[in-house]
Amino acid sequence: MQLELLIEKFQKKDEKAFEILYNMYATNIHGVIYNIVRDKDIAEEIMQDVFIKAWHKAETYSAEKGRFFTWILNIARNAAIDKTRSKSFKNKKQNLDAQFFVDILEHGDNLNTKTDAIGIEKFVSKLAKKCIEVIELLYFKGYTQKEASESLDMPIGTIKTRNRNCINELRTMVLN
Repeated sequence: MQLELLIEKFQKKDEKAFEILYNMYATNIHGVIYNIVRDKDIAEEIMQDVFIKAWHKAETYSAEKGRFFTWILNIARNAAIDKTRSKSFKNKKQNLDAQFFVDILEHGDNLNTKTDAIGIEKFVSKLAKKCIEVIELLYFKGYTQKEASESLDMPIGTIKTRNRNCINELRTMVLN
């Protein structure tokens, strides 16, 4: 079934369309969420919430504004970031086990394969190092622009400009 038709049926609350889209995107969405929250159970819970939210807000999706995957990915990314900012999440992470830190060390400096949702890793790796740093922090690790600014020790305006320029460069690569 063509993706456009599938999305149209999804917007009309067709449960079979929901199931197909869920099966198409769940693994990739889970990977992005997990890369931000670093907890499988929480990532699973957020992923379920994301698909339910997408189901309830399906009519807000517009193909003119972007791809369906990008729309649902943004919902997931925002939900994961919101979760990391919640008081309950912060309290839970006060007593982390060593495995949490081992996982960060093993995967923290490169794009996790779970987040390579649409094969974007090969395009990101072709960007300049300064672009890779910003994109990894903002899109794959869930940093806010302010947090990325602090982490990279550069002004927030530079982060915003670099993000915009790098995303435009990435867009050009992907679409050509």
